[in-house]
Amino acid sequence: MSTHLEINKKRLFLASCISLVVTSMTFAIRAGILTQLGTNFGLTDTQLGFVNSMAFLGFPLATIFGGLVYNTLGPRKLMIIAFVSHLLGLGLTIFAGDFWTLIISTFFIGFANGTVEASCNPMIADMFVKKQTAMLSRFHVWFPGGIVIGSLISKFMTDMDLGWQLQIATMFIPTLLYGFLFFGQKFPKSENIESDISVNAKALLTPLFLFMIVCMTLTATTELGTQQWVERILGSTGASPMLILAMVTGLMAIGRFFAGPVIHRLNPTGVLLSSSIVATLAIFLMSSATGGMVYVAAILFAIGTMYFWPTMIGFIGEYVPKTGALGMSLMGGAGMFATSIWQPVIGGWLDSERASALALGLDNEAAELAAGQATLGNIVYFPIILVVLFSILFMYRKKLEERRVPQEH
Repeated sequence: MSTHLEINKKRLFLASCISLVVTSMTFAIRAGILTQLGTNFGLTDTQLGFVNSMAFLGFPLATIFGGLVYNTLGPRKLMIIAFVSHLLGLGLTIFAGDFWTLIISTFFIGFANGTVEASCNPMIADMFVKKQTAMLSRFHVWFPGGIVIGSLISKFMTDMDLGWQLQIATMFIPTLLYGFLFFGQKFPKSENIESDISVNAKALLTPLFLFMIVCMTLTATTELGTQQWVERILGSTGASPMLILAMVTGLMAIGRFFAGPVIHRLNPTGVLLSSSIVATLAIFLMSSATGGMVYVAAILFAIGTMYFWPTMIGFIGEYVPKTGALGMSLMGGAGMFATSIWQPVIGGWLDSERASALALGLDNEAAELAAGQATLGNIVYFPIILVVLFSILFMYRKKLEERRVPQEH
């Protein structure tokens, strides 16, 4: 790499955003093709849950690995690993022949997605040190943004009977694009974030970081656990699941783009508490809604979950800065690991509730509706717990401000 090159922050940020688009498209398109996968491979919802869980398991393993080696390898080498893993995962998925090849290919995609987060979050925090949370929120616009793209592609291609393999293949386009944008660029070298791994490790054991890790497991499962099963849970409500997913994530993208003023006005602790209250109400409404009311509940769900992920990552950068890249990576990893654990459980809830409904004499469509609503009734406990935890955090907000890294807004 030539030493005379200047760091092109705009190009690196754009490439990071496109790599996150790939990450989120994998979630959306997988959600859209779950029924096809179940039919083609003869899989139960519980087995589909295990396939889903591989994406969420590969993610935290990659973030742990990436967080530990970020200071040694740097973001450039990590993004090469992400790029190769995306190509492998997508290719292997298209040619999957059974349950186990689906498991392996989905793991590769999850590992690629986690490596993107492990590289891009600290790189963006390093490049924009005085406005970390705002820029991380702007970066994370493209997680819901990519889900909008992926869900609309999935709906269009499914309606056209184009097959799930072609849907997976569409993701090669943004993958090759972010690889091209990163190629030949000079990357930052951890000049503005804590890069001493021993200092990072010690900071991980502070009560505040451990508390936030617990909260992250719940925020991620509330957001992603619901989104990943939207097609199966809402398929019989009379609303279009993929249009709901596109609408929800579109609203989330807009909200994250304008996150700076909101976070400045409410403070990160206020944002997290408000979000958990709205998310609880949204999922509760969704658990009984049908027809048009599903869209109302979905809008509330978007408002309730749009700030969870970037605010949690940004909170660590601002309030526990000594954790460095490792802290940010472990936060993302904890969220995805928890979601991976709950995927087969959510699938099991759907299977058991459907069986109970059928045993009561309901027809197939009514049984699917009852199973989806009962499953949402179980998921609502995640944000309820968050309301309690974030209320505690909010009470200590004045003490937290004493340790906060100053931000520009």
